[in-house]
Amino acid sequence: MPDETSPENPEPGDAAPAGEDQLLAGLLPELPAGDLTELGPGDDAAVVGTPDGRVVVTTDALVAERHFRPRTASPEDVGWRAAAQNLADVAAMGAVPTALVVSLVVPARPPRPWADGWTTSLARGLAAACARLPGAEGCGVVGGDLTGGDQVVVAVTALGDLGGVPPVRRDGARPGDLVALAGTLGRSAAGLAVLERRLQRGAAAWAGGSGGVESAADEGVADLVRAHRRPRPPVAAGPAAAEAGATAMLDVSDGLLRDAGRVGRASVVAVDLSSELLLPHVDAVAPAADLLGLDPWELVLTGGEDHGLLATFPPGAVLPEGFSLVGVVTATTVPGALLDGRPRAGGGGWDHFGA
Repeated sequence: MPDETSPENPEPGDAAPAGEDQLLAGLLPELPAGDLTELGPGDDAAVVGTPDGRVVVTTDALVAERHFRPRTASPEDVGWRAAAQNLADVAAMGAVPTALVVSLVVPARPPRPWADGWTTSLARGLAAACARLPGAEGCGVVGGDLTGGDQVVVAVTALGDLGGVPPVRRDGARPGDLVALAGTLGRSAAGLAVLERRLQRGAAAWAGGSGGVESAADEGVADLVRAHRRPRPPVAAGPAAAEAGATAMLDVSDGLLRDAGRVGRASVVAVDLSSELLLPHVDAVAPAADLLGLDPWELVLTGGEDHGLLATFPPGAVLPEGFSLVGVVTATTVPGALLDGRPRAGGGGWDHFGA
C-alpha cells in the first residue's frame, strides 16, 4: 500500500478538470463493449440485446467519504468496487450481467491524493472487474453521464439476462430448505479495519507494528486489504444457483445476519445459521482480528461488502459448485435470522442511514 505522499499518490493538480469531450476521450477507449451491445456510447442512449425478452435492472452508488476514502482506495479500486457490487446484485437474481451504465460526478479538482486523469483510471477499474470476475466477462459499459459536483460520486446501473429461467427472489425460502453461501465473509470488513487503523496511526504504523500493511509479516493481512479494495463476488454462482433450483437468494452486502434476516422476513421463515459451519470464515479473518483487537465473529456476522451470495435450496438438493452449507430454514412466528437457533443480541450490519 503506497504512502499518501508517495510518487504513486502525487498531490492533486491545481488545474481545473478537462472539458467533457476530453474526459470522454480518455474514458471511452478503456470501457468494454459487451457481447450483447448493439449500440454503445456516443448516442443519446445505448441499445443492448435481450435474448430472454426480460431485463434484470439494478442500480447502486458510491459516494466519496461515505462509501470509500480516496486516501485508502485508488480510482481503479473504486471503479472495480462500483462494478462488482452491481454485478453481484444481478447475479443474486440468477441472471447473467450484460451491461453497465455509469454516471460520474467529477469535482473541480481531484480529491487528495488522487491525481489528474483519475477518471481514466476509474474506467480501467470498471473494465477490469468485468473482464476478471468469472461470469461477468460478456458485460460491457454501454454509456452513462458526466457532470460536475463537489464530491466524487460513481452511480452504476446494471442490466442482466435471465436466460429463460425465473428470477430468484428473496421470498421463496421454505422450512426445511438448506442455507448455503458462495463467496467469502468478513474479509472486506477486516481489510477496512486495517486501513482505518492505518489512517489513525499514520502510514508507517498500524496495529502496534512498525511497518505498513504491505510489509507486515502476515501476508494474509494484506490479502484482506485487497479483499476490501477489490471484492470478488461469485458472479457465475448466481445463474448456477438458479439452474439448481434455488428458492431464494440475495447478495450479502450489508452483513450476513442483516441480509439473512431480509430473506427470513421476506419468506416469513427463520434463516438459522450454524456457527460450526461458519468457522472456516472465522478462521480466515482471525489473524487480522487478533492484530487489530477485533472479534472475528463480529467481522463474519456483521461485516459487509464481500458481496457473496446467500441462497436457499430445497431439502436434499445438490449444492452448485462454489456453495457451502451454512444453515437451515425453519418455521417461526418471528421471521428473521437466527444463530444456532437463537436471535443474536445486538444485530449489526451496515445501515446507510444509521449512526
